[in-house]
Amino acid sequence: MKLSQYGYDFTPDMAQYPTINRDDSRLMVVHRSTGEIEHRIFKDILEYFDEEDLFVFNDTKVFPARLYGNKEKTGAEIEIFLLRELNRDLRLWDVLVDPARKIRIGNKLYFGDDDLLVAEVIDNTTSRGRTLRFLFDGSYEEFKQALFALGETPLPRWIREKVEPEDAERYQTIFASKEGAVAAPTAGMHFSKHLLKRMEIKGVERAFLTLHVGLGNFRTVDVEDLSKHKMDSEQFFVPAETAQAVNATKQAGHKVLSVGTTVMRTLETVTSTKGLIKADEGWTNKFIFAPYDFNVADALVSNFHLPYSTQLMMVAAFGGYDLVMKAYEEAHREGYRFGTYGDAMLIL
Repeated sequence: MKLSQYGYDFTPDMAQYPTINRDDSRLMVVHRSTGEIEHRIFKDILEYFDEEDLFVFNDTKVFPARLYGNKEKTGAEIEIFLLRELNRDLRLWDVLVDPARKIRIGNKLYFGDDDLLVAEVIDNTTSRGRTLRFLFDGSYEEFKQALFALGETPLPRWIREKVEPEDAERYQTIFASKEGAVAAPTAGMHFSKHLLKRMEIKGVERAFLTLHVGLGNFRTVDVEDLSKHKMDSEQFFVPAETAQAVNATKQAGHKVLSVGTTVMRTLETVTSTKGLIKADEGWTNKFIFAPYDFNVADALVSNFHLPYSTQLMMVAAFGGYDLVMKAYEEAHREGYRFGTYGDAMLIL
């Protein structure tokens, strides 16, 4: 497969706002065995699963990663995007800087009223990336509180420029608990408390793993030969109880649903040659594109992704390239909303 095969020649409706109720978004259901396509509402998803089937969710939590500050002496406005904490004790963070050309090693950056936080640039890692050391005398808890109080929800710019107060809650799943992501696992955002309760009543099981979604998940693919594209590594955690639940479900002949591409990447990272998974933690740069033999999940639910994106490539590998691209065309004709705040596709 080549990069050029993942473009599409229409302008989809990129949702700027989510539905009022999480589970009221639309759901396209794609059947791989027959090629049939159905149009449903997301809350109908349970009709396709039975007692003792298993939904696997990503419980990562998005933190307020975008900060605005000023450069010393010149006062030039600087936007900082926190990527990940490198050293807790030294207050070191890996960040992106915009505009990067104005920032040099040794520069100090000031954030907040009365310069609540000060950071020093100590390393240039890429053309846009930097390592910052925050200068803060208080406890670690006080530092994180100050840092996150100054931060803004990192809503992607292509959704809309202005972040609104509601985004802090909506750009997050309701089960988010492990802080560390700079982008939300969007498929999980369709699940409401009511839907989770209906799952429980029906006997559909749930399990959680963690993949801290980084900006690398959205990095532009700039090579035609997909085998030459390198994904940025993202941190993951698969607890023992999740591995046990997935393996028991598989061995009993029940279905495993991967809720999103981040879950799928993680499951495929920790799978064994026998199609079972193991408890593990670490970093993954796994890049899935066709042809690929999936080992774990029997079904996948995912949003409608941007052209040329690695997420679209994974979805097409799972659902079949021709069928998925046909489904995307139908989604456009039927007025589905694309992107982070858009509608969803269930592939069975």
